[in-house]
Amino acid sequence: MNRHVLWLILLGLFILQGSLVVWLLPASWQSIVYVTPHLPLVFIMFIGLFHHRHAALLYGLLFGLLHDFTYYGAMLGVYSFSMGLVGYLAGLAQRRQPNLIFYNLLITSLGLLIFEFLNYGINRLFKLIAVDLNFALTHYMLPSVLFNLLVALICYVPIRKLLEGKRLAASAKED
Repeated sequence: MNRHVLWLILLGLFILQGSLVVWLLPASWQSIVYVTPHLPLVFIMFIGLFHHRHAALLYGLLFGLLHDFTYYGAMLGVYSFSMGLVGYLAGLAQRRQPNLIFYNLLITSLGLLIFEFLNYGINRLFKLIAVDLNFALTHYMLPSVLFNLLVALICYVPIRKLLEGKRLAASAKED
């Protein structure tokens, strides 16, 4: 499998995030809390966990910039910086640990939380939002993290097989 498949999967997740997933979330959820799906971010963190952290950094920077251009026009670079950094940190955290599902999902949840805090902090720093941290944490950040963690748990095994198969094929090609 070549790297073009990863680009196509990420592009498909990006399109799916903006079109279909919004309809799948119940309207009653959106009146109480605001849930934001971050499907490409979850896949980028899995790339960092199972493939390589530098690839996750590159995919995070590019798809974050695509997200900035497409959805978020107030300030460019917020999602690009956050997605790249979180993908790289996920790969960095995985370097010395075994590939256990609990540990990988813990890294994923911490990465999602760091992503939400980075976006909140940058937007608050430049005074684009005036939302209190407690309100943002309970109504925006934690529901989004829990929803994306549920998506990561559902997709964990297929993505792991896909990315570890890619890594094994690359190491066999080098030999």
